[in-house]
Amino acid sequence: MGKGYYISRHLATAAMVLAAIALLTIIALSVVYNREKSKNAAKFTNATTSPVPPTQKTSNEPWDKYRLPDTLSPEYYNVTLWPRLVKNANGMYIFTGISGVMFTCVKKTDLILIHSNKLNLTLFKGHHAKLTGQSGVTAPAIKTTWFQMETQYLVIQLEGKLKPGKSYWLYTEFTGELADDLEGFYRSEYMEDGEKKIIAITQMQATYARKAFPCFDEPGMKAVFHITLIHDLETTALSLTNYFVFVLNERPNLCVTIFGPTKKMSTYLIAFVVSDFKYISAKDKKGVLVRIWARKKAIEDGQGNYALKITQPILEFFEKYYNTSYPLSKSDQIALPDFNSGAMENWGLVAYRETALLYDPQTSANGNKQRVVTVVSHELAHMWFGNLVTLKWWNDLWLNEGFASYVEYLGADYAEPTWDMKDQTILYDLQRAFAVDSLTSSHPLSRKEEEVNTPSEISEMFNTISYSKGAAVLKMLSEFLTEPVFAKGLSNYLKQFAFGSSVYTDLWDHLQKAVDQTPGVKLPYSVHEIMNRWILQMGFPVITIDTRTGNVSQKHFLLEPEAVVDRKSEFNYEWFVPIKWMKKQQVQDQLWLLQKSGTLNLVNKNEWVLANLHVSGYFRVNYDLGNWERLLSQLESGHQVIPVVNRAQILDDAFNLARASIINITLALRTTKYLLHERKYIPWEAALRNLNYFFQLFDRSEVYGAMQAYLKKQVKPLFEYFGNISSNWTAVPSGHTDQFTQIIALSLACSTGVEGCRELTRNWFKKWMQNPHNNVIHPNLRSTVYCNAIAAGGAEEWNFGWQMFQKATVAAEAVKLRSALACTKVPWLLNRYLEYTMNPEKIRKQDATSTIGYIASNIIGQSLAWDFVRANWDYFFKMYGTGSFSFSRLISDITYRFCTPFELSQLKRFQKDNAETGFGSGTRALQQAIEKTTAKIKWLAENKEPVHQWFLSESA
Repeated sequence: MGKGYYISRHLATAAMVLAAIALLTIIALSVVYNREKSKNAAKFTNATTSPVPPTQKTSNEPWDKYRLPDTLSPEYYNVTLWPRLVKNANGMYIFTGISGVMFTCVKKTDLILIHSNKLNLTLFKGHHAKLTGQSGVTAPAIKTTWFQMETQYLVIQLEGKLKPGKSYWLYTEFTGELADDLEGFYRSEYMEDGEKKIIAITQMQATYARKAFPCFDEPGMKAVFHITLIHDLETTALSLTNYFVFVLNERPNLCVTIFGPTKKMSTYLIAFVVSDFKYISAKDKKGVLVRIWARKKAIEDGQGNYALKITQPILEFFEKYYNTSYPLSKSDQIALPDFNSGAMENWGLVAYRETALLYDPQTSANGNKQRVVTVVSHELAHMWFGNLVTLKWWNDLWLNEGFASYVEYLGADYAEPTWDMKDQTILYDLQRAFAVDSLTSSHPLSRKEEEVNTPSEISEMFNTISYSKGAAVLKMLSEFLTEPVFAKGLSNYLKQFAFGSSVYTDLWDHLQKAVDQTPGVKLPYSVHEIMNRWILQMGFPVITIDTRTGNVSQKHFLLEPEAVVDRKSEFNYEWFVPIKWMKKQQVQDQLWLLQKSGTLNLVNKNEWVLANLHVSGYFRVNYDLGNWERLLSQLESGHQVIPVVNRAQILDDAFNLARASIINITLALRTTKYLLHERKYIPWEAALRNLNYFFQLFDRSEVYGAMQAYLKKQVKPLFEYFGNISSNWTAVPSGHTDQFTQIIALSLACSTGVEGCRELTRNWFKKWMQNPHNNVIHPNLRSTVYCNAIAAGGAEEWNFGWQMFQKATVAAEAVKLRSALACTKVPWLLNRYLEYTMNPEKIRKQDATSTIGYIASNIIGQSLAWDFVRANWDYFFKMYGTGSFSFSRLISDITYRFCTPFELSQLKRFQKDNAETGFGSGTRALQQAIEKTTAKIKWLAENKEPVHQWFLSESA
C-alpha cells in the first residue's frame, strides 16, 4: 500500500470525524453490497420501482430538457465510494456508494433535478433519495421520484416549495457497475509479471460524473467536494487533494482514504484512482509536491523520469505567464493502461494514456518524447485556464481547449528551448484546422447554447475546430496584441473569475482593458469587434495580393468553391485581417484589411512579396501569377531567404488553392521542386501531408507510377544526406527536428523505391527476428522499419510483430507495432486483425478505433475496413458512438480514400441505412466525408490528366 502524506492539524481532526462516519458507511455499503449479490446482472440500468411518467419528446417539462433549471446551486458534496476489484456472485465488478450534496435554493421550486446515469439507487420509503433542511430549515416531503432516461435525471417532486436563500441536503445510496467502458468510474485490466491486475479509475469529462454519483453535472455548477474511498489494504487510493489513511480494525483487509476538501470546481474535473501503482516524486521551489504514478515496472524502468523532469519547469512557466500561483498543493500525474482520451486535466490528479506520460530512453522515439512534453504542458495549462476559471457551458469548449492547445507550445518551449516548438504550431494546429474549416460542414468556434445539448452533441464539440482552430485564432490574437498585452489581460481575467465560470466575452473585456492601459498599442476596432468575426462565423479568408496593382482582397475560402453555405453569418463571411508581410527581405508595417479589399504600398513591383509573415494569421494567401513565379524562383535559387515556416506555408497554401480551383494544379506541384535542396522538417512535413493526399487519390490509378518516379527523384538527395551524416544510418542527427526529417527521408525513400532503402529496413527487421531480445533498430526509425518489413513479408513477419506487440512493456513501442501490423498486404491477415478490434483481450477498447484507422490507411485494407465497420455498425455505435472522442475519427479514417461516384453512393447509402441507429458524435464527420468525397470527384474530373502529364514530364 502506498503511504499517504499527512495533512494539517485542523484537517486531521476533521478527518478523524469523517473516519468515524466512514465506519458507518462501510456497514451501510456492505448491506447494499449483500443486497446486490442477489440481484440479476440486468439490473444495472436505471431501472426503478417507480414508473417513468409517459412524457412525449415534445414535452416542455423541465425533466425533458437537457439543461438544468437555474433554481438550485450546489455548494458541496460528501461522496464515499467502495470499488470492488473482484467479481461478485453474478460475475460483475461493482462499486457501492453514498453521496450527499448540500445545495442552496435560488428560486422557489417544488422540483429537484439531479443527474444520475446507470446507478441503482436505494429506496427510502419508496423514494430514491432523502431530503433534509439545513440550519433549522424544514424540508418539504418528497412526493415522488423517478429516473428520466433520455435526459439522465433523477427527478424528485416535492409536496411543498423549497425556499430561496435556504440550504438543503440531498442524500442517496447507490450501486453501480465498475465496467470496462472507459467512462465515469470504470475498471482497467493489465498483465504484470504474469498476473492480471485490476484498477478502478475515472473519466468524468464531459457528462460521466453522473455515472459515479448523483450530481449537478454541468461545468458551471461548481462546488467543493469531500471524497472518501474504501479499498483493499494493498492498494493506494488517489484523488485531487492530500489524503489521510485509516486501517480498519473491523475489516483488517480494508482501509479508508479520506481526502481533504477540494477547491470550488466542476464535476467533470473530479477524479479518483484505486491501484497498486508506484510513483516517483519531487518538490518544486514553492513546496508543491509533484508525483508521477504508473505501473510498478514502468516506474522501476525509469519511464516516468522525463515527465517528472519537465513538470516542474512547465508549472514554473505557467505561474509566470499567468502571473498567478499554482492553485493547489500537489500535482499528481498518472499513466493509465486504459484511457479513452490522450489525457484529462483533472484538478490535482491529471490522467494520461501511457503513451502521453511515459518515456523510455531505450525504446521510445524522439517523437514520443515530444508528445510527452506537449501533452503535459497542455494539461498543466488547464490547471488555470479551464480549472481555475471554467466555461459556463460546452458551446464555448474552444475557449478551454483552444487556449491550452496554443500555450502548450509555449510551456514546451520553456522546458525544451532548443526544440523550436513554437514553429510546429503551423503543422499541428493551423494547417490541421484549415483542412476542416474549409468545408461547408464546419461550424463556428463558439456555437449557440441551444445547439449543444445532448451528451453526443457535447462530445462532438471535442473536435479539430475547438482545439486547433481555437489555438490558431488565439495565437493570431496574441500576435497582434503583442504577447505582454495578451498575458496581462489574461492574468486579470483569471484573477476576477477565479473559482468561477465565464464566457468568451469576459476574456475579450479584460484583453481590451489591457490594450487601453498600454501606450502604443492601437487597434482599428475593439477586441470584441475584431475577434467576434473569427469565432462567431465558421471558416477563414483567402487573402489575394495583386503585386501589379497593390490591391489586396479577401474571400471566404472553401475547398468546393461553388458550394452553398447553409449557415448564415451576420458578418457576411468577412473578417478584420491583420497581415504581416515583407518585400524581398525587408519586413513591412502590418496591414489591417478591414473590408473586402485594400491596398499595399509596393514601390518596386519586380520584387517578390510574402504575406502572413511567420504565419501569424489564420488565413491563406494567394498572389498574381507573376509573384508566384518570383517566389518559386527564390525557393529554387536560395530557399533559406524565406523563413522556414513560410516555406511550409507556401507549399500548403498552393496545394489547397489548387484543390479549390483557385490556381492551376501544376503551379502547386512546382512548389515541390525546390525540395531537392530542403533539409528542414517543417516544410518537408507540410509537403508530405499534401502529397499523401495525392497518394490516396491516385494510388489506384495510372497516375501513381509517374508520381512515384517524381517523388523518388525529389527524396533521393535527402535520403543520401541522412545516410552520410548518420554513418550509413547507424546514428541519428543531434538536432531535434532533424531527427524527424530523417524519418521522412527513410519513409518516403522506401515507399518510392529509392535504391537500398527497402533492403535496409528488411535486414534490420530480419536481424531482430533472429534475435528477439536484441532489437538493433533505433527507436526513431522503428515505425517505418516495422511497417515496411511487414508490408514486404507475409504471415511469418506479421506473427512475429504480433508476438512482440503482446510482449511490449512500453506503451510507445506497442503503438508502433500495432500501427505496423496494419501495413501487411495479405488480405486474410488484415481481416483477422479487424476481428481483433472487437476483442478487448487482443486490442484494448481505447485502441480499437485507431487500429481500424491504421488498417484503412493501407490500400489493401481500406475496403476491408469499410465493409467491416458497416457490417458491425450497431456494435461500434453502442461502444463508442455516444461519447467517445475518437468515434468521429473512425468515420474520417475509413472514408479517407473515397473519391469515386460509386464510393459516394455507398456513403449516402450508409447514411440512409443507419439513420435509425444514428451516428452520435460522428454525425458531423459523416457529413464532412460526403462533402469531401463530392469535392474530390469533381476535382479529379478536371485535374487528373494534367497532374499525370506533369509527373510524367518531371520524372523523366
